[in-house]
Amino acid sequence: MTRIAAFLIWFLSCLPLAATAKERVTVFAAASLRGALEEIAQAYPGDVSLSFGGSGTIARQIAAGAPADVVVLANTLWMDWLVEQGTHIIGAPQPVAANTLVLIGPKDAEPLAELNDLPARLATGRLAIGHRDAVPAGTYARQWLEASGLWNEVKDRLAETDNVRAALAFVARGAVPLGIVYASDAVAEPAVKVLWHAPASDHDTIAYPAAALTPLGKTFLHALTSPQAGLIFAAHGFQAVIQ
Repeated sequence: MTRIAAFLIWFLSCLPLAATAKERVTVFAAASLRGALEEIAQAYPGDVSLSFGGSGTIARQIAAGAPADVVVLANTLWMDWLVEQGTHIIGAPQPVAANTLVLIGPKDAEPLAELNDLPARLATGRLAIGHRDAVPAGTYARQWLEASGLWNEVKDRLAETDNVRAALAFVARGAVPLGIVYASDAVAEPAVKVLWHAPASDHDTIAYPAAALTPLGKTFLHALTSPQAGLIFAAHGFQAVIQ
């Protein structure tokens, strides 16, 4: 609570008085941001309603008119798509965090000697990833597997999910032997172990752009891009944004 209290004191000192009123801010965000955004929302001087899901699902909901003040997605492609759909965004989208990709197994899993052992480790099981075409984590996973020369071996052995946290849950529950998720997801789930780290060069840069859709959202976006919020993101396994 000390970190949250310090963040709140700092943030209150930076906001105009009008912004500290109990106005409800509605935030639609990528599922992988849940823990970090819940902590930031707890510190924010106002009511915050958080709705999480896959970035593709969220983007389509916003484009269809879902009432939100802020949207935070797990890649720039879906944010660009929102702009192309004519979504009104106040100012330019701002990156709030970055991430890396990891291969996970259950917490008692043996380490992999090399990544090429992945198909054999699957045996008759499946590899959990976000949906390759709709969930950014799944798209990044496909890119990594293609770069590693493993895609053709595993593409028919996937358990594709609507968001990355569902892929994480599959591994944590023992429903599948392996999954590919963000490093921050592995930090959030003690029932899994990281077995391999994806080289950043094997997939697109993993960044989380945030955009304000209303004036109220612009105030919350200011909180998301603050140094104090950066500390909270880091504590949840995210990386700093490289400007």
